[in-house]
Amino acid sequence: MEDILKESLLLHANIHRIHTTPLGNQRLCKNLKNTDAVQFCINIILNPECTVHREGKNWYCEADGLTITINSSSCTIITAHRHRKKTNLPQ
Repeated sequence: MEDILKESLLLHANIHRIHTTPLGNQRLCKNLKNTDAVQFCINIILNPECTVHREGKNWYCEADGLTITINSSSCTIITAHRHRKKTNLPQ
């Protein structure tokens, strides 16, 4: 639990560095159906319900049915995906 809090505080301390590439922005706008994808992701990250954990070189932020992947050294948003609703129907 302490590591999760530490990573969350580290990400929040670097929130001003969060950005994406032009191609990443296109991907994010498509996935999130939002025209200002970077600000949208920042708002999700700042949400008190957002959980942040780190795996390798990336931070994973989860809240409001979204997962946002951010490179921890460059603070570049790599991708963001909405969670699909799971059903118990056979496939």
